[in-house]
Amino acid sequence: MFAVAWKLACIALLASVSASTHAAQSYPSRHLRLLVPFSAGSGSDTIGRIIAKGLSVSLGQQVIVDNRAGAAGNIGAELVARSAPDGHTLLLLNMAHAASVSMFRNLAYDLRRDLAPVTQIASSPSIVVVHPSLPVRSIADLVKVAKSKPGDIHYASGGIGTPTFFAGELFKDQARIDLLHVPYRSGGEAITAVVSGHVSVYFAPLAAALGHIRQGRLRPLAVTSPKRVAILPESPTVEESGYPGYQAGNWYGLAVAAKTPTEIIAAIRGAALNAMQSAETGKALTDLGYVLIGDEPEQFAAHINTEVDKLAKILREIKS
Repeated sequence: MFAVAWKLACIALLASVSASTHAAQSYPSRHLRLLVPFSAGSGSDTIGRIIAKGLSVSLGQQVIVDNRAGAAGNIGAELVARSAPDGHTLLLLNMAHAASVSMFRNLAYDLRRDLAPVTQIASSPSIVVVHPSLPVRSIADLVKVAKSKPGDIHYASGGIGTPTFFAGELFKDQARIDLLHVPYRSGGEAITAVVSGHVSVYFAPLAAALGHIRQGRLRPLAVTSPKRVAILPESPTVEESGYPGYQAGNWYGLAVAAKTPTEIIAAIRGAALNAMQSAETGKALTDLGYVLIGDEPEQFAAHINTEVDKLAKILREIKS
């Protein structure tokens, strides 16, 4: 009886391995969908479209961007978590998903159980920008005006729990000022509100703000990275501006549904690395201030775990 059971188990295992190998060999068998869980015009949308174009070339199949904004990125994440684990539905994951673990008690998916990390594509600093009508040209000016008018200066975010929210709240805490938070449904809506003058301040994704800065629609005050960025060398860091240790920004990576075969995950990562190393995709990203990464799935998973813990601690401090 034991021998028969053992034989059946071996047959089942071999069949599973054979099916997985066949799936990897035939992958991708049709077009892919990249779920960008934020709106058009957001930082996630910018990097998502660049990566989708590069993946299309590397994989030999069209990668279609599908914007599913809402709930701090969790609507799109849930769709990918519930998708078939065949590698044809991808998620552009970012910092907001790590924050959601602590912010939402009843998420319809589990970040670490229902999604499989592929690779971290890049990290990106934010930049503190203001509408030109606000009479400030530096971080020191902003703090001075905010302290003279507590609660009168508004800052926009793409929603509670998003990187733009954390950047603003961390600065408020460190500078000891009272900026009134105005959350929008997406980063695209937030930057539109600042460009139109409805809100004065935004801790914007650099890639999303760069065009508006160059056109004079937004005035940059400082970047949130540890060092100045090459594409805006005249903009100081917030740390240089008198706030030691202040750093904020975002990171972006690819994920698929859990139980996606490791061979398919490896194929997606390989295609992403090829795209990032290409002159077109790599230059497009670095020209917007992204720092390319391309780590292993295990390294990306460890990064996500670290971010979940770090952001949980920040949220506790904000609430206290």
